[in-house]
Amino acid sequence: MISRPKEAKRIFVSVGTHPQQFNRLLEAVDELKQSGKLKGKVFCQSGHSDCRPKNFEAVPFLGLEEFGKRVKWCDLFITHGGEGNIGAGLQHEKPMVIVPRLKKFGEHTNDHQLELTKAIADAGFGIAVCDTAKLLRGIGKAMAAKAKRREHGKIIELIEAKVREWGME
Repeated sequence: MISRPKEAKRIFVSVGTHPQQFNRLLEAVDELKQSGKLKGKVFCQSGHSDCRPKNFEAVPFLGLEEFGKRVKWCDLFITHGGEGNIGAGLQHEKPMVIVPRLKKFGEHTNDHQLELTKAIADAGFGIAVCDTAKLLRGIGKAMAAKAKRREHGKIIELIEAKVREWGME
């Protein structure tokens, strides 16, 4: 018998503070909530997005203290591919689904978040989801994976090692 991964009860979604929208992620989470496929309580920091979710609470911005409390509160962190958010998820050893902002959707000026997302996923510290149609699958993988402990203060070394491995020096 195959056991189902545990479901997240408290989900924190953060799109960061970059001045471009990230509607694609918010719409995908809203759709999953509406369909009943995502059952946990969702709270979102929606940034400069103009999407207004109908099925979960969202606020544009949080102060650093409140942001930290929300990361501690959640048992699943769905985040954009920014280093600040990823660092917070790593610091608190949260299962993470990382959805990088992509230039082709007007979410960022370039695709640098794709590189960081790949490095973190390759190291086993999060699940990368570039296509939001695969978000539910990514959530399942993140919740099924055991939290991987990391040495604090090693993120720079991790990223540098991946850059060397990919020949991008």
